[in-house]
Amino acid sequence: MNALTASIAPAREALRAALGPWRQRWAQASSREQTLVRLASVLILLALVWLVGVAPALRTLRTAQSQGPQLRAQLQTMLLLQDRAKALQAQATTQRSQDTEALLEAALTTLGGSARMVLAGDRATMRLEGSGPDALAQWLAQVRLNAGALPVEVQLRQNQGLWSGTVVLQLPTRAAP
Repeated sequence: MNALTASIAPAREALRAALGPWRQRWAQASSREQTLVRLASVLILLALVWLVGVAPALRTLRTAQSQGPQLRAQLQTMLLLQDRAKALQAQATTQRSQDTEALLEAALTTLGGSARMVLAGDRATMRLEGSGPDALAQWLAQVRLNAGALPVEVQLRQNQGLWSGTVVLQLPTRAAP
């Protein structure tokens, strides 16, 4: 504790030295001047408390009351969206439990005869030859939504507006029956 007191002592002395002229001026001021300075200090303190503490709280309270109906409507919309998301998740789980291979084969029809599929464990490799960009985009959307497969590796080349190459898909894990 002595080390702390020793380190504070120089700062305390510097503060006393800096406040010395102000203390002398205060002692020389008349009681009327001292009263006016105290009153001004109290008014400034009250203004600061109002500006920093009370006014923002009142402003928040007023806006909260006016925004109540709007916030309740937003909450209802968010709850509705949450219900839709849960329904889509349940639907996706049901779809994933179906035969993934059949879903991937069905999606291949969007690419026409330009694609071949090879299944190996939890991955499917698609070899594309001359597929159109719209058909490729539609196929990717179908395998993602219907089969729950995610592209993990894509090696495509574009030639005269058509795409060729391979796409490796990660198949969803099968739930235990």
